[in-house]
Amino acid sequence: MNRLREEIVACRRCPRLVSFREEVARKKKREFRTETYWGRPVPGFGDPNGRLIVVGLAPAPHGGNRTGRIFTGDRSAAFLVRALYTAGFANQPTSRDRRDGLRYTDCFVTAAVRCAPPDNRPRPEERDECLPFLRREFLLLPRARSILALGAFAWDGLRAIVPEVYGGEKPRVPFAHGACAPLGPGRPILWGSYHPSPLNTNTGKLSQPMLVELLERIRDGWESERPARSREVRS
Repeated sequence: MNRLREEIVACRRCPRLVSFREEVARKKKREFRTETYWGRPVPGFGDPNGRLIVVGLAPAPHGGNRTGRIFTGDRSAAFLVRALYTAGFANQPTSRDRRDGLRYTDCFVTAAVRCAPPDNRPRPEERDECLPFLRREFLLLPRARSILALGAFAWDGLRAIVPEVYGGEKPRVPFAHGACAPLGPGRPILWGSYHPSPLNTNTGKLSQPMLVELLERIRDGWESERPARSREVRS
């Protein structure tokens, strides 16, 4: 995982994204003008033994691109991490910077695209350049049971790569909040959620109860299997 992280951070494959992320890091936002921006691709972060993998869109220009940690220091991060905390996947409800003490339990958070894109809109071909990194992350997360795509852009990318990683056919389930696409016996389940962007959360398209309920449904699905396994062992 450390070697993969180094490769991600050093990547310069997409000229448009490289130019934008570095320009943002030079000019900075007024409220962060005294900070040193990360200005590089952002690797995944979390529990390497986690059963849940959360896949977002891309780092925010003044969030992950500033702090160097995915879903950290912006409004989408604040919304997502509060929900993860409420559902029992995080040790605190805030994600402000890399030194804030945040830890995930049973959860690893990453993104379809590793560089901040202009207007928060990465292109499909930029996602395709990044997907090999995501494939390799998945292979290094052997206990994964559920993969949660935040938004249709991440969902479409995941539909393309999960058969390559886990086998089986490409999921045909269309994206929706709460969409569920089992990949087959012994394989993870692909879930969908609206992205926790201000566009969705400010309009009520995605609320905290909606996201928490989905996270708890995912977690409770694992727990419901335990009694059945125990009875089989005793018999």
